[in-house]
Amino acid sequence: MDIKRNTAGKVRYVITSFLGLKKNMVALLTMVILVGLGEKMAERFLPIYLVALGGGAFSVGLLNGMDNLLSALYSYPGGYASDKMGYKRALLLFNLIAMFGYLIVIIFPYWQAVVVGAVFFLSWTAVSLPATMDMVSRVLPKNKRTMGVSMHSLIRRIPMALGPVLGGIMIGLYGAKTGVRLAFVIAFILGGASLLLQQIMIVEEKRENKKTEGSPFKALKLINPALRNLLISDILIRFCEQIPYAFVVIWCVTRNGITPLQFGALTTIEMATAMIIYIPVAYAADKSTKKPFVVVTFGFFTLFPLVLLFSHSFGFMVIAFVIRGLKEFGEPTRKALIMDLAPEGKKAGTFGVYYLVRDVVVSIAAFGGAFLWNASASARLFGTAERGHSFLAWLQSAASPETNFLTAFGFGILGTVYFALFGKDTRSLK
Repeated sequence: MDIKRNTAGKVRYVITSFLGLKKNMVALLTMVILVGLGEKMAERFLPIYLVALGGGAFSVGLLNGMDNLLSALYSYPGGYASDKMGYKRALLLFNLIAMFGYLIVIIFPYWQAVVVGAVFFLSWTAVSLPATMDMVSRVLPKNKRTMGVSMHSLIRRIPMALGPVLGGIMIGLYGAKTGVRLAFVIAFILGGASLLLQQIMIVEEKRENKKTEGSPFKALKLINPALRNLLISDILIRFCEQIPYAFVVIWCVTRNGITPLQFGALTTIEMATAMIIYIPVAYAADKSTKKPFVVVTFGFFTLFPLVLLFSHSFGFMVIAFVIRGLKEFGEPTRKALIMDLAPEGKKAGTFGVYYLVRDVVVSIAAFGGAFLWNASASARLFGTAERGHSFLAWLQSAASPETNFLTAFGFGILGTVYFALFGKDTRSLK
């Protein structure tokens, strides 16, 4: 019996060591499941909810642009708070902010209220990510950071896969308006449970009392040349992702007759694909150079809008969403590379300012996606374009899903080629 216990203990130790599952990591991953499940039941269907409330295409583009802009603006304060307060107290604050946003959407069934609530609940991922990466870099040794980030990314995909299915079921049963609001109620409850869990289980690491840079402009000096090249290519790739992002669900459900439940299944396929590749890729990346893995993932980002453009049935959309899942091939590796290149003691702040710059710029693409998609949205922004104003006339006449997807594809090619030519790896810097 003792032999069996010892053997089981050794096996458990080998598995937890291989996966980097220390106590703080287990607490973090449990929290990610609770918060993410509630969030993704509603978040994936927000474009449909906004349209059901009378917001129209402009409100969809506005929400997607806000998502990127607020993610940018919240990223550096998130990193600053983690460096200043410690990741445990920072995560408490961020969770409360997100729950307040859920409450606004629950109480007020208006598209304007969704936009206001989004100011708070869209903050969760942006402000918590620097704290999360800070915790991973402090808890795990350098040769396990990619594995730690990959485990975080993998576990995040569980609620991202299940949440849309549950949300699709609720919309099918109660309709878009009531179904999405009920999803936010569940998100609020699970957020409260997560809040209690993270405070009980997460142990704050002892930190040196170092001065934390409060100005994001001064913090820009933390981005060294190698990080700058990664940042430029990352911005181009996020243009590729965000131009069509909010309209993927509309393309599938409204334009091609996919049901909300089928769309939830497509998202599950995407997440399952990502989850299958995380651990083997993380192991390989920790043992070798990171750059090739990042180049490959940028390639999958680029392919998705092009393949989706030619997908008009559920079967072809399955292929498109498998490709979308494969874009996660090197995403944890990219995040780990940022942490490797960031200066010691200021990793959360560096991570935050990196995302601040990236997402401020990328928010332009998110806002612009609506105008590339819809000619009437372009006309509202620029006024009725006369033939003499060639660019405005072209924009109004050319705006369509095809223009949206092909523009995204073009930015993806630029980003992939740029990083392949100029991207650096930690080993190449030694």
